[in-house]
Amino acid sequence: MQSSNHSTNVSKTNLASSEPQDHRSNAPLVKLCPHSSGISCGSCRLNELCLPIALDESEMQQLDDIVERNRPYKKADHLYRQHDDFKSIFAVRSGSFKTYVLSSSGAGRVTGFYLPGEIIGMDGIADRVHANSAIALEHSSICEIPFSQLESLSLKLPSLQHNFFSIMGAEITKDQKIHTILSSYSAEQRIASFLLGVSSRYARVGLSPNRFHLPMTRGDIGEYLGLTVETVSRLFTSLQKKGLISVDNREIALLDKEQLRVIVGADEF
Repeated sequence: MQSSNHSTNVSKTNLASSEPQDHRSNAPLVKLCPHSSGISCGSCRLNELCLPIALDESEMQQLDDIVERNRPYKKADHLYRQHDDFKSIFAVRSGSFKTYVLSSSGAGRVTGFYLPGEIIGMDGIADRVHANSAIALEHSSICEIPFSQLESLSLKLPSLQHNFFSIMGAEITKDQKIHTILSSYSAEQRIASFLLGVSSRYARVGLSPNRFHLPMTRGDIGEYLGLTVETVSRLFTSLQKKGLISVDNREIALLDKEQLRVIVGADEF
Protein backbone atom coordinates (compact mmCIF):
# COMPACT_ATOMS: atom_id res chain seq x y z
CA MET A 1 0.00 0.00 0.00
CA GLN A 2 1.41 3.33 -0.97
CA SER A 3 2.01 6.06 1.55
CA SER A 4 3.77 9.32 0.91
CA ASN A 5 3.88 10.67 4.47
CA HIS A 6 3.17 9.82 8.08
CA SER A 7 -0.26 11.44 8.25
CA THR A 8 -1.47 9.44 5.28
CA ASN A 9 0.04 6.27 6.68
CA VAL A 10 -1.88 6.37 9.97
CA SER A 11 -5.18 7.05 8.28
CA LYS A 12 -5.18 3.99 6.06
CA THR A 13 -6.77 0.73 7.05
CA ASN A 14 -3.66 -1.43 6.65
CA LEU A 15 -2.22 -0.80 10.11
CA ALA A 16 1.02 -2.10 11.58
CA SER A 17 1.28 -4.15 14.73
CA SER A 18 3.33 -1.55 16.57
CA GLU A 19 1.63 1.12 18.68
CA PRO A 20 1.44 4.24 16.51
CA GLN A 21 -0.39 7.41 17.45
CA ASP A 22 -2.84 9.30 15.26
CA HIS A 23 -1.24 12.73 15.59
CA ARG A 24 -4.31 14.43 14.13
CA SER A 25 -6.62 13.25 16.91
CA ASN A 26 -4.07 12.43 19.66
CA ALA A 27 -5.93 9.14 20.05
CA PRO A 28 -3.98 5.88 20.34
CA LEU A 29 -4.51 3.50 17.48
CA VAL A 30 -5.70 -0.03 18.08
CA LYS A 31 -2.92 -2.58 17.63
CA LEU A 32 -4.04 -4.76 14.75
CA CYS A 33 -2.79 -8.19 13.73
CA PRO A 34 0.26 -8.14 11.48
CA HIS A 35 0.22 -10.47 8.49
CA SER A 36 2.06 -13.14 10.48
CA SER A 37 0.07 -16.35 10.76
CA GLY A 38 1.32 -16.74 14.33
CA ILE A 39 -1.22 -14.31 15.79
CA SER A 40 -3.97 -16.05 17.76
CA CYS A 41 -7.58 -14.92 18.29
CA GLY A 42 -6.81 -14.32 21.95
CA SER A 43 -3.97 -11.89 21.19
CA CYS A 44 -5.65 -10.15 18.23
CA ARG A 45 -6.84 -6.66 19.14
CA LEU A 46 -9.68 -6.97 16.62
CA ASN A 47 -11.33 -9.90 18.36
CA GLU A 48 -13.71 -7.62 20.25
CA LEU A 49 -14.92 -6.27 16.91
CA CYS A 50 -15.30 -9.37 14.76
CA LEU A 51 -16.19 -11.75 17.64
CA PRO A 52 -17.20 -9.57 20.60
CA ILE A 53 -17.94 -12.34 23.07
CA ALA A 54 -16.63 -13.46 26.43
CA LEU A 55 -14.85 -16.78 25.99
CA ASP A 56 -12.62 -18.41 28.56
CA GLU A 57 -9.11 -19.53 27.62
CA SER A 58 -10.20 -23.06 26.67
CA GLU A 59 -13.09 -21.83 24.51
CA MET A 60 -10.88 -19.23 22.82
CA GLN A 61 -8.40 -21.98 21.97
CA GLN A 62 -11.19 -24.03 20.37
CA LEU A 63 -12.12 -21.05 18.22
CA ASP A 64 -8.49 -20.36 17.39
CA ASP A 65 -8.03 -23.97 16.25
CA ILE A 66 -10.52 -23.58 13.40
CA VAL A 67 -9.35 -20.16 12.19
CA GLU A 68 -7.07 -20.15 9.15
CA ARG A 69 -4.81 -17.15 8.61
CA ASN A 70 -4.14 -17.02 4.90
CA ARG A 71 -1.60 -15.24 2.77
CA PRO A 72 -1.98 -11.47 2.33
CA TYR A 73 -4.10 -10.33 -0.59
CA LYS A 74 -2.75 -7.78 -3.03
CA LYS A 75 -4.89 -5.02 -4.48
CA ALA A 76 -7.38 -6.50 -7.00
CA ASP A 77 -6.96 -10.07 -5.68
CA HIS A 78 -10.28 -11.89 -5.32
CA LEU A 79 -11.24 -13.43 -2.00
CA TYR A 80 -14.04 -15.33 -3.73
CA ARG A 81 -16.15 -14.92 -6.85
CA GLN A 82 -19.86 -14.84 -7.55
CA HIS A 83 -21.29 -18.40 -7.76
CA ASP A 84 -18.29 -19.94 -5.98
CA ASP A 85 -19.22 -22.63 -3.48
CA PHE A 86 -19.70 -21.20 -0.01
CA LYS A 87 -17.26 -22.73 2.44
CA SER A 88 -16.07 -20.02 4.83
CA ILE A 89 -16.71 -16.59 6.27
CA PHE A 90 -13.83 -14.13 6.64
CA ALA A 91 -12.80 -11.51 9.18
CA VAL A 92 -10.84 -8.60 7.72
CA ARG A 93 -7.61 -8.18 9.70
CA SER A 94 -6.11 -5.31 7.74
CA GLY A 95 -6.82 -3.45 4.52
CA SER A 96 -10.25 -3.42 2.91
CA PHE A 97 -12.46 -5.26 0.42
CA LYS A 98 -15.43 -4.46 -1.76
CA THR A 99 -18.17 -6.82 -2.86
CA TYR A 100 -19.91 -6.58 -6.21
CA VAL A 101 -22.34 -8.48 -8.40
CA LEU A 102 -22.35 -8.99 -12.15
CA SER A 103 -25.60 -9.17 -14.10
CA SER A 104 -26.16 -11.57 -16.99
CA SER A 105 -25.17 -8.73 -19.33
CA GLY A 106 -21.85 -8.31 -17.51
CA ALA A 107 -22.73 -5.00 -15.85
CA GLY A 108 -21.31 -4.68 -12.35
CA ARG A 109 -22.70 -3.11 -9.17
CA VAL A 110 -20.85 -2.58 -5.88
CA THR A 111 -22.79 -4.07 -2.96
CA GLY A 112 -20.57 -3.29 0.01
CA PHE A 113 -17.25 -2.28 1.55
CA TYR A 114 -15.52 -4.10 4.41
CA LEU A 115 -12.97 -2.65 6.81
CA PRO A 116 -10.86 -4.21 9.61
CA GLY A 117 -12.85 -6.17 12.19
CA GLU A 118 -15.79 -6.72 9.83
CA ILE A 119 -17.09 -10.09 8.65
CA ILE A 120 -17.39 -10.78 4.93
CA GLY A 121 -18.81 -13.74 3.00
CA MET A 122 -22.16 -14.30 4.71
CA ASP A 123 -23.96 -13.82 1.39
CA GLY A 124 -23.42 -17.52 0.69
CA ILE A 125 -25.02 -18.97 3.82
CA ALA A 126 -28.56 -19.37 2.48
CA ASP A 127 -27.86 -21.03 -0.89
CA ARG A 128 -24.34 -22.33 -0.17
CA VAL A 129 -22.97 -20.34 -3.11
CA HIS A 130 -21.70 -16.78 -3.01
CA ALA A 131 -24.18 -14.24 -4.36
CA ASN A 132 -21.43 -11.70 -5.07
CA SER A 133 -17.67 -11.40 -5.54
CA ALA A 134 -15.19 -9.95 -3.05
CA ILE A 135 -12.00 -8.17 -4.13
CA ALA A 136 -9.22 -6.45 -2.20
CA LEU A 137 -9.10 -2.66 -2.51
CA GLU A 138 -5.55 -2.55 -1.17
CA HIS A 139 -2.96 -4.86 0.40
CA SER A 140 -5.10 -6.78 2.90
CA SER A 141 -5.21 -9.81 5.17
CA ILE A 142 -8.03 -11.93 6.52
CA CYS A 143 -8.85 -14.69 8.95
CA GLU A 144 -10.77 -17.51 7.29
CA ILE A 145 -13.33 -19.38 9.39
CA PRO A 146 -14.64 -22.60 7.76
CA PHE A 147 -18.40 -22.38 8.22
CA SER A 148 -19.06 -26.07 8.86
CA GLN A 149 -16.56 -26.01 11.71
CA LEU A 150 -18.02 -22.76 13.04
CA GLU A 151 -21.49 -24.34 13.06
CA SER A 152 -20.22 -27.36 14.99
CA LEU A 153 -18.34 -25.23 17.50
CA SER A 154 -21.36 -22.94 17.96
CA LEU A 155 -23.40 -25.90 19.16
CA LYS A 156 -20.85 -26.41 21.94
CA LEU A 157 -20.47 -22.70 22.76
CA PRO A 158 -23.89 -20.99 23.00
CA SER A 159 -22.27 -17.55 23.39
CA LEU A 160 -20.52 -18.01 20.05
CA GLN A 161 -23.79 -18.99 18.39
CA HIS A 162 -25.58 -16.00 19.89
CA ASN A 163 -22.84 -13.66 18.70
CA PHE A 164 -22.95 -15.02 15.18
CA PHE A 165 -26.72 -14.51 15.06
CA SER A 166 -26.09 -10.92 16.15
CA ILE A 167 -23.60 -10.44 13.31
CA MET A 168 -26.12 -11.82 10.81
CA GLY A 169 -28.76 -9.48 12.22
CA ALA A 170 -26.41 -6.53 11.79
CA GLU A 171 -25.88 -7.49 8.14
CA ILE A 172 -29.65 -7.56 7.57
CA THR A 173 -29.98 -4.14 9.23
CA LYS A 174 -27.19 -2.77 7.02
CA ASP A 175 -28.93 -4.09 3.89
CA GLN A 176 -32.19 -2.48 4.98
CA LYS A 177 -30.41 0.80 5.61
CA ILE A 178 -28.81 0.94 2.17
CA HIS A 179 -32.21 0.15 0.65
CA THR A 180 -33.65 3.14 2.51
CA ILE A 181 -30.78 5.35 1.36
CA LEU A 182 -31.22 4.35 -2.29
CA SER A 183 -35.00 4.64 -2.27
CA SER A 184 -35.58 7.87 -0.34
CA TYR A 185 -32.36 9.89 0.10
CA SER A 186 -31.25 12.69 -2.19
CA ALA A 187 -27.82 12.46 -3.80
CA GLU A 188 -26.35 14.86 -1.22
CA GLN A 189 -27.90 12.87 1.64
CA ARG A 190 -26.40 9.66 0.25
CA ILE A 191 -22.89 11.12 0.18
CA ALA A 192 -23.20 12.67 3.65
CA SER A 193 -24.57 9.40 5.07
CA PHE A 194 -21.78 7.42 3.42
CA LEU A 195 -19.03 9.66 4.83
CA LEU A 196 -20.51 9.59 8.33
CA GLY A 197 -20.83 5.82 8.14
CA VAL A 198 -17.20 5.33 7.13
CA SER A 199 -16.20 7.73 9.90
CA SER A 200 -17.96 5.67 12.56
CA ARG A 201 -16.43 2.44 11.22
CA TYR A 202 -12.90 3.88 11.36
CA ALA A 203 -13.58 5.01 14.92
CA ARG A 204 -14.33 1.42 15.91
CA VAL A 205 -10.75 0.38 15.12
CA GLY A 206 -9.20 3.34 16.91
CA LEU A 207 -8.55 5.52 13.86
CA SER A 208 -9.48 9.16 13.63
CA PRO A 209 -13.16 9.53 12.74
CA ASN A 210 -12.49 13.00 11.37
CA ARG A 211 -9.58 12.38 8.98
CA PHE A 212 -9.30 9.16 7.02
CA HIS A 213 -8.39 7.50 3.74
CA LEU A 214 -11.07 6.21 1.39
CA PRO A 215 -9.70 3.01 -0.18
CA MET A 216 -12.48 2.91 -2.76
CA THR A 217 -12.69 4.99 -5.96
CA ARG A 218 -15.32 7.62 -6.71
CA GLY A 219 -16.72 5.14 -9.22
CA ASP A 220 -17.05 2.49 -6.51
CA ILE A 221 -18.87 4.95 -4.26
CA GLY A 222 -21.18 5.91 -7.10
CA GLU A 223 -22.07 2.30 -7.89
CA TYR A 224 -22.76 1.60 -4.23
CA LEU A 225 -24.97 4.67 -3.78
CA GLY A 226 -26.67 4.59 -7.17
CA LEU A 227 -24.96 7.76 -8.40
CA THR A 228 -22.76 8.58 -11.38
CA VAL A 229 -19.08 9.21 -10.77
CA GLU A 230 -19.64 12.79 -11.99
CA THR A 231 -22.32 13.32 -9.35
CA VAL A 232 -20.07 11.92 -6.61
CA SER A 233 -17.22 14.24 -7.62
CA ARG A 234 -19.56 17.24 -7.89
CA LEU A 235 -21.00 16.62 -4.43
CA PHE A 236 -17.56 16.19 -2.87
CA THR A 237 -16.62 19.56 -4.38
CA SER A 238 -19.88 21.12 -3.19
CA LEU A 239 -19.46 19.88 0.39
CA GLN A 240 -15.89 21.15 0.37
CA LYS A 241 -16.96 24.60 -0.82
CA LYS A 242 -19.51 24.70 2.01
CA GLY A 243 -16.72 24.02 4.48
CA LEU A 244 -18.13 20.68 5.62
CA ILE A 245 -15.30 18.48 4.34
CA SER A 246 -11.79 18.76 2.98
CA VAL A 247 -10.80 16.54 0.06
CA ASP A 248 -7.30 15.68 -1.11
CA ASN A 249 -7.69 12.86 -3.63
CA ARG A 250 -8.81 10.00 -1.36
CA GLU A 251 -7.88 11.70 1.90
CA ILE A 252 -11.00 13.07 3.59
CA ALA A 253 -11.38 15.40 6.56
CA LEU A 254 -14.83 15.89 8.09
CA LEU A 255 -14.82 19.53 9.21
CA ASP A 256 -18.46 19.85 10.30
CA LYS A 257 -20.00 16.50 11.19
CA GLU A 258 -22.98 18.12 12.84
CA GLN A 259 -23.98 19.84 9.59
CA LEU A 260 -23.47 16.58 7.71
CA ARG A 261 -25.92 14.97 10.16
CA VAL A 262 -28.36 17.79 9.45
CA ILE A 263 -28.12 17.03 5.72
CA VAL A 264 -28.84 13.36 6.35
CA GLY A 265 -31.68 14.23 8.70
CA ALA A 266 -30.80 11.42 11.11
CA ASP A 267 -29.09 11.21 14.49
CA GLU A 268 -27.74 7.67 14.12
CA PHE A 269 -24.14 8.77 13.46
